[in-house]
Amino acid sequence: MAEARPRSNRPLSPHLQIYSLSSSMVMSILHRLTGAALYAGTLLLAWWLVAAATGPEYFDFVSAIFNSIPGRIVLFSYTWALFHHMIGGVRHFIWDTGAGHDLKSINLLSLTTLALSALATASVWISVFSRGTGG
Repeated sequence: MAEARPRSNRPLSPHLQIYSLSSSMVMSILHRLTGAALYAGTLLLAWWLVAAATGPEYFDFVSAIFNSIPGRIVLFSYTWALFHHMIGGVRHFIWDTGAGHDLKSINLLSLTTLALSALATASVWISVFSRGTGG
């Protein structure tokens, strides 16, 4: 029979329970989630374009869905995901240049990504509703 291997003195891989949640970890998770959400949102955009090409009755039906409260929440979320993912890509580009790898810069870039994505989303939606095209 095979003998049991002697136990190594090397440390085990760190487990998730010993990590403390950092802004960089949260932003990494959000970047992945917004990327996945953009797939679903793009399908909705394609559905709206197909409805526009199909005819006025079907377009009105799809527009009514998007103009409902749940529809607007989905569209607002899609807008935020789009901006957040785009600005997160800029953050990654900054890192690719070799800049911003110290902890202070990482935290600043994380907060800036959140702030700019919220600001851009709010700007778009305020602009839409101030022109009277929001429903």
